[in-house]
Order: sequence, then C-alpha cells, then structure tokens
Amino acid sequence: MRFFLRLEDFTTGVALRLSITFLLIAAGLALYQVITRFAFGAPSTWSEVITRSAMIWSVFLGVAVAFKHGAMISVDMIQNTLPPRLGLALYVVASLGSLIFFSFLFWQGYLMTLRVIPQSLSALEISIAWVYAALPTGSVFILLAVLASIIRAVQGDWLKARNKEDAL
Repeated sequence: MRFFLRLEDFTTGVALRLSITFLLIAAGLALYQVITRFAFGAPSTWSEVITRSAMIWSVFLGVAVAFKHGAMISVDMIQNTLPPRLGLALYVVASLGSLIFFSFLFWQGYLMTLRVIPQSLSALEISIAWVYAALPTGSVFILLAVLASIIRAVQGDWLKARNKEDAL
C-alpha cells in the first residue's frame, strides 16, 4: 500500500509538471498568435492548433492533481452532516463512480486515438492522435490519483480533514 501511495505521489508530481509545461506553451503560443495577428497583420496558422492541443493536455493532466488535493468540484454539505463512517462511505462510493467514469474515458479515448491516427492536425503534418492521446494518458494519471485518495481516506486522512474543517 505504501509503495502504491509513493508511486501515486510521483506520478501526480509528473502530471503537475507536465500540466504546467503545457499551460506555459499554450500561453506563450497564444501571445505569439496575438502579436503576429495584430502587430504584423499576418496570423500564424500553426500556433492556434498547438495552443488548443496544449490546453487539452494541460487540463487532462491537471485533473489528476486536482483529485489528489481534493480540489475537484464537490458538495460536501451532505457528506459532512452524516456520521463519520457514513460520510466516508459516501466519499468512497462517489470516488468509485469517478473510477468507473475515468476507466470508461480511458477505454474510449484509447479507441478514439487509434481511430484517428491517419488524420493530421490542420496546418501541421502530424497526426491528430497526439492530441487524442491526452484522454487515455490523463485518465491513467487520474485513476491512480482517485485510487490513492480512496486509500488515504480509508486510512483516516478523510476524517482528519473533516475534523480540521469542523474546528474552523
């Protein structure tokens, strides 16, 4: 169990760094697009496509980090009003729903990535599969993060966080 949690810490750290990198690429290329369009009157045809692709990768990698830190949108009001064991059970059930959803997303994203290999991105000569690969890749990171959050919750981290919120 400890090995898995350390592995998840590592993979989520990788996802965080990659997400930040893709976000910086997207921001830099968006700025480049604006400058070439308005300052030079000759918009770049390739930068918009890469900006969009980098944003997709950034989001799918960043979701794993959000799950790890409990930053996904949730409604804890019901969960926190329940007795601790019932609240934990609700948390685990909701997390299992996330596992099912992202497992499905992984599988469908993988199939879609294989299907679009022959297609290329507009204005570029590379396969659009590189963009679609964000779905299965991000889903793997997310699945690891959700599994680890369930393990941590069952080990008592969920109750500690709940008690800390109650003290505020």
